[in-house]
Amino acid sequence: MFPLFLAVTEAASHAATDEGIIPKFGIELKLVLWQVFAFLVLFGVLYKFGIKPTIATMEVRNRKIADGLKHAEETQVRLTAAAQESAQIVRNASVEAQKIVDEARKIAKEFAEKQQAEAVARSADTLAKAQQAIELEHKKMLDLARTEIARLVVTTTERVLAKKLTDADRASYNEAAAKELSAL
Repeated sequence: MFPLFLAVTEAASHAATDEGIIPKFGIELKLVLWQVFAFLVLFGVLYKFGIKPTIATMEVRNRKIADGLKHAEETQVRLTAAAQESAQIVRNASVEAQKIVDEARKIAKEFAEKQQAEAVARSADTLAKAQQAIELEHKKMLDLARTEIARLVVTTTERVLAKKLTDADRASYNEAAAKELSAL
């Protein structure tokens, strides 16, 4: 390629000198062609070692940026879904908590009613036992009073009659007095 370039520059140099416009401006075609060749070589080297890696790096960065944006969008979608899910969980928990509170109130009310019913039953039982105890005590007192009254009647009658009674007489008087007292 290099000998071909030299031949082209030689031919161009002779053709330019024949014309007249190029020497008027002081341009040497041979030097211009060498500059074009040097520029192309420099451009090729820069393209291969500078521009091409830079373009590849830019493409990699563009892909990373696109991936980052895609990832950000996906993350935003997931974040929105997670927010909706957490809101739903909170709503469900609130409903569940309300159910638990209602159930606890119901159980507490039932327990209070049960305790009240048991207390009423205990108090009624205690009252019934107290009534029985009072009645039993009343009967004992009446029996004791009858016995004492019968004894007093016999003693009084004995003194009134001023004579001593036999055990049989005393028992019959006691029975008669007890019958009269029970009639009251």
